[in-house]
Amino acid sequence: MPELPEVETIRRGLSKFILKKKIQKIDILCDKSFLGQPTTGTVVALRRFGKALVIDLDNGNSLMIHLRMTGQLIYDGKNHTDERYAAGHPSENFVSTLPNKQTRVIITLSSGTLYFNDQRKFGFIKVLKTTEVENDSFIQKLAPEPWTMGPELFYEKLQKHKNSCIKATILDQTIICGLGNIYADEALFASRIHPERKSGSLTKAEAKLLLEAAREVMDRSIDSGGSTMATYVKADGTRGDYLEKFAQVFRREGQACPRCGNQIIKIRVAGRGTHICPHCQEKVYD
Repeated sequence: MPELPEVETIRRGLSKFILKKKIQKIDILCDKSFLGQPTTGTVVALRRFGKALVIDLDNGNSLMIHLRMTGQLIYDGKNHTDERYAAGHPSENFVSTLPNKQTRVIITLSSGTLYFNDQRKFGFIKVLKTTEVENDSFIQKLAPEPWTMGPELFYEKLQKHKNSCIKATILDQTIICGLGNIYADEALFASRIHPERKSGSLTKAEAKLLLEAAREVMDRSIDSGGSTMATYVKADGTRGDYLEKFAQVFRREGQACPRCGNQIIKIRVAGRGTHICPHCQEKVYD
């Protein structure tokens, strides 16, 4: 599932191709993938709420898009050969002929076409009144993001969930919004906190350090184009390079810790594969 930095990368990238263009027609190929009535109108803004992308139109409607596990947004230029931007779950769809069997929604623009592909049909596009976007139940549940949450509030939230392990706590989007598995592992490593520690055991100083680490690893990912997203795509299928260039522990089990040289291991915490350095992230028994 794309995480917050990937969705922010999509928002920035897609803006270059669809902003100020008019949606002329929406073809729904899978009813499960589109909620509400198709609408037309000119794209006036692209916003992001957590992992949800919102496209605002000049007619007072908005399209809220969630990619979930296997969703993709692929923009094809006017001639379907001159330019393509693809993002979401990486696959051959990024450079293949469209539409195909995984295409669920086709949005015809005044110039070019936007395809919503989704292999497993967990993602969706939902039509909302622009004035009601922030009242949507999905949006309402979202907590502040790391950049807008202060350390005092973060510490208070940890204390309210003091018996949960810290990794489960920071993965909960109702506690802090935007941290998925990759960035949880990276932030915990950067702050030298073992993922199985109880949230209530963290001191105020540790909570502040963890929050700052979350901001830093997500900023670096956004700057690098995300962890798995393709950016401006032609034949080479160029992708974000955070995992290759900046990730310290995620998917690096068996390799040397960049900080102490000990071996990075993979364990299971909160039902998720979790990467740690057992030396740098020594477990503290609560």
